[in-house]
Parts: sequence; C-alpha cells; structure tokens
Amino acid sequence: MSIDELQEEVDKLLEEMDELQDVCDTLPECNNDDACATCETNKKIEALEEKVEALENKIEQLMGEEGED
Repeated sequence: MSIDELQEEVDKLLEEMDELQDVCDTLPECNNDDACATCETNKKIEALEEKVEALENKIEQLMGEEGED
C-alpha cells in the first residue's frame, strides 16, 4: 500500500470514528457513571483508534524509508 492509500484509509477511519462519537454522545446509557466501560459503541471507537494508530505508524515508517532513499 502506498502512503496516499494508507492516509486515505486513516481519513476514512477517523470519519467513521467521528460518526460513532456523535452517536455515543446521544445514547441514554451515557448518563451512567460507568457507561463507557460497558458501551459497545465505545469499544468500536477504541478499536478504530488502534487501527488509526497502527496505520499512522506504518505511514511514518514508510516516510522514513523514502527519506533514506
């Protein structure tokens, strides 16, 4: 995958994460103290955050390799 393709994937994941966070703020369960710990939407957001971080690390790695060429 090229850097542009990876960045496009990151952008898509960030957009999806934003949509989930918007939904998350409106859920009635969010009024509970431990809501985030048991919320499936929050778990999806965390998984997306991990994917974004992994992709960003890969982009940085590829950019570093390009700089060495």
